Amino acid sequence: MNMSIPFPTDKEASIVFDALRVEVEPARSKVTRKLETNGRILKVHFTAQEAKSLRVGVNSFLEHLILATQTIQEFGPPDRKSKRLNSSHARYLVC
Repeated sequence: MNMSIPFPTDKEASIVFDALRVEVEPARSKVTRKLETNGRILKVHFTAQEAKSLRVGVNSFLEHLILATQTIQEFGPPDRKSKRLNSSHARYLVC
């Protein structure tokens, strides 16, 4: 099964990709999932031997997808103009 999920920006697609790629399907689920981004499109490919396993895997993925998109909506889309702290700045912090 293939899904293509469009996002308003490349950055939002990348954020959701990074959030979802760490969610690994349990070995007992017998479902494999491949994620990739192509610009502002998040592409997902699922494979499973049984329809029930596929349904469970897709439903789980969609729940995580909804949570990730709601988080972006709640806190706002990434602002390209803002100066966000990144790892290159973190070495200059003194605690």
